[in-house]
Amino acid sequence: MLAVLGVAIAAAMLLDMVMLATGMRESFRELLVSRGYDIRLAPKGTLPFDTDATIPGVSAIIATLRSNPDVREISPVLGGSIHISARDRDVSASIIGINPTVQGDYELLSGRDVVSSDAIGANDYLLAKLGARLGDTLTVATGYDPQTRTYSGQRRLVLAGRVKFLYGAAEQAGAVVKRETLEAMNPDRTDRASLFMVRVRKGANPDSVRSWIETRIPNVTAISIATAIAEVDFRLSYFRQLAFILGAVSLFVGFLLVTTLVTVSVNERAGEIAVMRAIGVSRAHVVQQVVLEGVAISLAGAILGLGLGLVTARYLNAILSAFPGLPMAIDFFLFQAKAAWAAMGLLIAAGIGAGIYPAWRAASLPIAESLRREAIA
Repeated sequence: MLAVLGVAIAAAMLLDMVMLATGMRESFRELLVSRGYDIRLAPKGTLPFDTDATIPGVSAIIATLRSNPDVREISPVLGGSIHISARDRDVSASIIGINPTVQGDYELLSGRDVVSSDAIGANDYLLAKLGARLGDTLTVATGYDPQTRTYSGQRRLVLAGRVKFLYGAAEQAGAVVKRETLEAMNPDRTDRASLFMVRVRKGANPDSVRSWIETRIPNVTAISIATAIAEVDFRLSYFRQLAFILGAVSLFVGFLLVTTLVTVSVNERAGEIAVMRAIGVSRAHVVQQVVLEGVAISLAGAILGLGLGLVTARYLNAILSAFPGLPMAIDFFLFQAKAAWAAMGLLIAAGIGAGIYPAWRAASLPIAESLRREAIA
């Protein structure tokens, strides 16, 4: 039982490391494809919302994109920050301006969408900070100047909807309005966007469209889902390296544990094995029996470790997901059936490998000497 528990701990660690190696990449890919947009356009040399830079000439860019028959939908997004007066205090939040008919940044949880110029939507974190409810009128300001303590734009907006931002962090106050409304509050950002999301027609090659966009619109960086995942892989390569090292260590520990246990078992049963060989049991049968014993221990530990690994992964995922600025939809440990099968397959292979040396030793025991030693003992 102690041996199986030890293998289970190694199996749980191995499963968690396999999940870590692929989890964030897969959850990020699922997040990108969830709204059906294949390409993102950001200011040249940046990633979306990495900086405060914006793309000028939204109207001209939309016209250029529509000239490509493979482009089906275009969603320009303008980002910024706002200040809302609430209960004699100032609450700051990030805000995006969108076209509600083609947006891919949030889900509407309750209320109505921001279809009018005087409407604003907010996430739960901002609503809690404001103590506001749907239907309330909010005084929203942008462009705060700390020297003069004035705002460049101020407007009264009606809280129309409660939203959940797909790319927002858990403790990030966020709001959404129509892009025209946010432009009107920021005169210096008229006809500008922080990001374009582009959906291509079914059957078209997104990477070909991405190359066409970068050729026709040189002041943007076009990012397809494939290039975005490659960038995430590069930035988070240390997670994969950590997962590989710890996974290899856990697999090696499990291998040593099973090898040691089966070897001790063979030593204790040397007389029994010698008797079996003396009455005609073949070496191949002895080898098979010892190897199966190692596999059985590994399999029992793997099944127990599967449940233990899932519990541990959920706990570790809650810790890592609390990193500031990380989207709530990103999971470091994402359970996938192929990850569980991979971990179990590695452990069974380790069990087979762990049984090879003890099996060879058992099959090579001299029959007469082993029986004599057993009789004397």
